[in-house]
Amino acid sequence: MRPLLFSRYESVSSARMEEHGFESTTISDILKGKGKSADGSWLWCTTDDSVYDAVKSMTQHNVGALVVVKPGEQKSIAGIITERDYLRKIIVQGRSSKSTKVGDIMTEENKLITVTPDTKVLKAMQLMTDNRIRHIPVIDDRAMIGMVSIGDVVRAVVSEHREELDRLNAYIQGGY
Repeated sequence: MRPLLFSRYESVSSARMEEHGFESTTISDILKGKGKSADGSWLWCTTDDSVYDAVKSMTQHNVGALVVVKPGEQKSIAGIITERDYLRKIIVQGRSSKSTKVGDIMTEENKLITVTPDTKVLKAMQLMTDNRIRHIPVIDDRAMIGMVSIGDVVRAVVSEHREELDRLNAYIQGGY
């Protein structure tokens, strides 16, 4: 089975993923559940910010990644910076987080794996697992509209499981 690939602007599926019970749950549902709508609500930093300031912001907001934009272009994604970027490209290499710019260590836009609001939750989970990533930007009409984490995706799947169990219990007990 070949993996699902999502480029910046389009998706390519070389094998259809089997989905049972979650066909209607989308990334848009997750964003709504997080209180994020399509108005562009997400945490960000710029390519010119220091890595130190970006990591400080991640810590203050209890998140593991920030969207990176070019200064003055908050709707246009330049990339993302993650905790892993910090560990691998600053700590392990002995670089200074205060003198290194976010743009020097971020995952650039053309290398990002992204999803759309209409992407099914299980597809997003598969993408994240196959590519060993924990955060995935949500792009719509070539504009950034949010970010979801593997934790967000797992919570959505667990919630769907609970709802399905409740429906099955009600059916078994004759209350369906």
